[in-house]
Amino acid sequence: MRKAGVLLAAAFVVFTGCSPMDDALVAVFGRSMRDQPSFDPYENPRMPAEGSVPFAAGNYPSDAGSINTGQPGMMASPPPAFTQLQVLQQADVVTNLQNPVPATAESLARGEEMYLRTCAPCHGPDGSGATGYVVPAGFPPFPLTADNVVAYPDGYLYGIIRVGRGLMPAYGHQVTNFDRWHIVNYVRQLQQGASAGGAGGAASDDSDSD
Repeated sequence: MRKAGVLLAAAFVVFTGCSPMDDALVAVFGRSMRDQPSFDPYENPRMPAEGSVPFAAGNYPSDAGSINTGQPGMMASPPPAFTQLQVLQQADVVTNLQNPVPATAESLARGEEMYLRTCAPCHGPDGSGATGYVVPAGFPPFPLTADNVVAYPDGYLYGIIRVGRGLMPAYGHQVTNFDRWHIVNYVRQLQQGASAGGAGGAASDDSDSD
């Protein structure tokens, strides 16, 4: 008897859920929880607060110190599109990118903030790779202060941040265009500090990490 009750309950779930039986019940009774009024995305939105300024998170504002308000702005010559494969191949479209942001105190301060937020967990606050917060035991660190990384063009470092390389994921959706250049400037400062302190690491392995 108990077995029959379990089978009956299972049959009820199967045949009265989102199934042809459910469609038949809708035809008979004319309604279903699957068919109910609801708002579509952006339908009947609330008006912004009085005196507020709209913000647009465009990736390419007109210059490094601008914040897009209202409609997204656009820099005169945004950097070209490229792929992770082109980064791996060190294609000219990546390596020939010119850093448009001078390494001013403001740029380095912003670069440090963004570096500590997005890069330090793996590369460490000093860029040595050995001081990263999330590097598993036994995993080879990737030092940004290594000699071969020092030799990378600014555009190549920018490209790795934007589309990723090897084990490093792309950060283009999290770090905007000029912030990537601020990070590049700050990495150069870390490299100079490591060189002055004799902390430059051995060449890193390009085959499986960024």
